[in-house]
Amino acid sequence: MFVDTARVRVQAGKGGNGCLSFRREKYIPRGGPDGGDGGRGGHVIFQSDPSVNTLLHFRYEPLLRAPKGGNGMGKRMHGADGGDLRVPVPVGTLVREAGTGELLADLSEPGQEFVAARGGRGGLGNDHFKSSTNQAPRKTTKGKPGEERLLDLELKLLADVGLIGMPNAGKSTLISRISSSRPKIADYPFTTLAPNLGVVDLGGYRSCVVADIPGLIPGAHEGKGLGDRFLRHVDRCSMLLHLVDASLPPAQGLEEFDAIGRELELFSPELAAKPRAAVLTKLDVTEARAHEGALRAGIGERGFECLAVSAAAGEGLRELLGLLSRKLSELSPGRWKRAAGGAAAEG
Repeated sequence: MFVDTARVRVQAGKGGNGCLSFRREKYIPRGGPDGGDGGRGGHVIFQSDPSVNTLLHFRYEPLLRAPKGGNGMGKRMHGADGGDLRVPVPVGTLVREAGTGELLADLSEPGQEFVAARGGRGGLGNDHFKSSTNQAPRKTTKGKPGEERLLDLELKLLADVGLIGMPNAGKSTLISRISSSRPKIADYPFTTLAPNLGVVDLGGYRSCVVADIPGLIPGAHEGKGLGDRFLRHVDRCSMLLHLVDASLPPAQGLEEFDAIGRELELFSPELAAKPRAAVLTKLDVTEARAHEGALRAGIGERGFECLAVSAAAGEGLRELLGLLSRKLSELSPGRWKRAAGGAAAEG
């Protein structure tokens, strides 16, 4: 099950108490206080892990509690620090303060860490309080409680290209042909209920990640259909591929194209401003050939580059990969230069 939001309570470990102890050993003429300090409580740490792709496990474990620190002991022995609780989360997870919505961390790179709750400080043993005027102190301090917070986790998938469009526009079929992703494919609306990721080989030691976003309909920003809950996953995309079913009459296809554009604008003007290209799908359907010219012209008038494919027959896929390579190179030239340099070094 794909889960992209979760609420968790994090509780760091309490610090250990300081020890009250006096040294009384045979053959040692002078004793004295020798109580050690308590250990620090464990931290709760979120760590981004590429092998984790959902927040589902937090539904079954909403309380994350780190171990407490050990108490101090005699002979000035400090208590052991509580072990840190390291919690793996998917790459792309946002951590927010529940209630206020304040963004605390954006774990967008593998291996990033965020200390969600800090362990309490250990208490002081009586050895800390000895002095020339107080040679037998009986004073100690208790360990401090660890931090406790209520946090909201939100996952935004990391992808270079986001596939958007109406239900049954052919997004899942396309991603299954250009990558190794194998989403569920059927001929009824809303077959795709969760985003799918696929790695696409662009040649020359270059690849990109494509996200298949569940279908949008007019009113999605108000919660209609599957609503806007999955639009967050295209926030980080470098560009969008807008798929249009070419088997539909041109007037309907262009109307749906404009409707999706409005939904993007209503959800986020920044998202609507991302580079976008149109892809006419289902060229293997007889009607699509007749509609292709009118759709290309209408989309071109709106200022978008357009190409046509048949994912089922494999037609136009090479041109599509060329478009992705060119667009992504223009948007992130440094990334492709590094990839090309790595390939040359390996050669």
